[in-house]
Amino acid sequence: MSSLTSRGICRCIGNKRWWRSLAANSTLAFGVGSGIIQLLFALWPNIETSRIAILLALMVSSLACGVLRAVPRTKVSRSFGRPDITVVVKVGDLFDEQSHLVIGFNDVFDTDWTGDVVISRGSVQGQFLDRVYAGDIDQLDSDLSVSLAGFPVQSRETRSSKRAGKLIRYPVGSVAVLSSGEKSYFCSAYGKMENDLTVSSNMDDLWLSLGGLWRAVGRHGRREAIAMPIIGSEMARIDHADREILVRMILLSFIVNSRERLISKKLTIVIHPDDAHRVDMLEMGAFLRVL
Repeated sequence: MSSLTSRGICRCIGNKRWWRSLAANSTLAFGVGSGIIQLLFALWPNIETSRIAILLALMVSSLACGVLRAVPRTKVSRSFGRPDITVVVKVGDLFDEQSHLVIGFNDVFDTDWTGDVVISRGSVQGQFLDRVYAGDIDQLDSDLSVSLAGFPVQSRETRSSKRAGKLIRYPVGSVAVLSSGEKSYFCSAYGKMENDLTVSSNMDDLWLSLGGLWRAVGRHGRREAIAMPIIGSEMARIDHADREILVRMILLSFIVNSRERLISKKLTIVIHPDDAHRVDMLEMGAFLRVL
């Protein structure tokens, strides 16, 4: 359970669901505590203790219990019976997950992080290059080229029109599958790298790319656990879609596609700690319960 940071406190105060959770948990604690106290007095009626002091202590402890139980968690999950899958939303480091990983890319599968012009070293793509490929861009480009060999080329840019980065465009939704030992990396093209070196995407592109991603995971993932970041929230900021909306969209797409064909036994969406305050875990938990 996360600690109450200043951002977390402000978010809780303005959240009606948190107040309802606080009231419900405090009431439950008060009821349980009252029952225990009544039982004690029934067994030992001669206890000489101030009833007012007991009541005040019970009220304070019940409120404290309610607050602790209502504090937003850093992880929420739900298991489904049909199909037999588990979905998890958590705060953490994507690359610490012991599962297959999804890495978001643009439609030209850019990898150059020189000067943070094309891609940023701090992005998921940049971390992937650093932590999985030890900064070896040539090896990553070679692996991507081999995996993308069977995909149709959508178009080719010229160096005069696109001053940096790669020039061959693949359809949005293309997925390059790379492997390292027992772990696979699903490099999903969810947006277009414009010639001014900004990534653009929209909800249609994201939904299309998710469909392609699940098909690739179904073919190559052996139904094993898979983890992914909130794609669409970093370099390609989709208009009118905050991180919570994107998480819900990913979850809904996964559930819908899993009902047609089992994709993976477990999907984990990992939220970077710097973005934890942008996702309301109480709302995520409620969303999972009604899926």
